[in-house]
Amino acid sequence: MRTIVHRHLGKVVAGAAIAVASTAVMVGVTLPGTAGADETGGNKAGGQAAAAQQLGQDEQGAAVAPGVVEEAPAEGDEGKGRDPLTDDEMERVAKLSLNRQLFNASEDVDGDRGPQQLGVELAEPEASELDDPNAPRRADVTYYDYKDDTLVTRTVNLDTGKVEQTSTHRGVQPPLSRAEATEAARLLLADPLSAGLKGDYKDATGKELTSPDQLQLNSMIFKADPGIRPAALAACGEHRCATLSPKVTNGPWIDTRDLVIDLSARKVVEIDRG
Repeated sequence: MRTIVHRHLGKVVAGAAIAVASTAVMVGVTLPGTAGADETGGNKAGGQAAAAQQLGQDEQGAAVAPGVVEEAPAEGDEGKGRDPLTDDEMERVAKLSLNRQLFNASEDVDGDRGPQQLGVELAEPEASELDDPNAPRRADVTYYDYKDDTLVTRTVNLDTGKVEQTSTHRGVQPPLSRAEATEAARLLLADPLSAGLKGDYKDATGKELTSPDQLQLNSMIFKADPGIRPAALAACGEHRCATLSPKVTNGPWIDTRDLVIDLSARKVVEIDRG
């Protein structure tokens, strides 16, 4: 893995050098009121007026009030129709969707009680409500239950505050949340298979890699193809598995594509490509 990674880093460094060389080209810019300023009195006066405005003065030398950047209008507590969910609505439906029964019977990515929340989205209207401007607003709240590898979606009516529908699916793997990507990196760093990653990080920074906070993380769901090796990866798809593309902060990417983190089993497995 180290050989692959170093070759990868070499490509990154070479690309960076080309980018730096490209930015070394200077482009001349002519400012308004300066071209031909000495050719006519009119142009010279125009240049003086532009200079006065840049100094916060009008053409007579009087002070000009500074520009004001207005703040965005406050977001309403409730949206209307097909408006995106407001922050207040998202917070409200997240609380309404998680009842005591679901909380006590499920686990999140850290193994703590309660499901892992993945997202909150405005729900599609019912077929009979498509042309109804007064149709109720609903929100879908999605969770992943690591206790039994189940995707749970609860639909909340924003008008009544009631959960109208609950659906569960197995083998459905939406993108990972930020919390899941961070936990995947934490599991990876605790495993001996992260030796190459840690070595490349030290080569790039001169520092030891001990925490996910030291990396910028991109994550992808990993699903096993038939015949994949080793056999420990065959469960990925039913289990929630991930691969990471870590990046040194303000530095290069590090290749860890052959390392799969099984978040359900809480273990790291290297793909056998031999």
